[in-house]
Amino acid sequence: MDQITPPKSWLAESILVTIFCCLPFGIVGIVYASKINSLFAAGQYEAAEQASANAGKWTKIGFFIGIAYWVIIALIYGGTLMTLMSGM
Repeated sequence: MDQITPPKSWLAESILVTIFCCLPFGIVGIVYASKINSLFAAGQYEAAEQASANAGKWTKIGFFIGIAYWVIIALIYGGTLMTLMSGM
């Protein structure tokens, strides 16, 4: 008999993205990630796979938007600092 393995949870990653990167997308990831184990336990394997895919998608989107945000902030502050230093 083949044993079906549960899909990736993404819960830890979603929580980290929520805390450190992008709150709205991380929360969406957490919502989808929280459904995965209960759907799998109920025998709804396709729904659990879909929830895992959605959790992964939103977690990755939140991560990359958070990284882009911090890069833009660093460039703005770096440019401002360089402008101030060149005027001295």
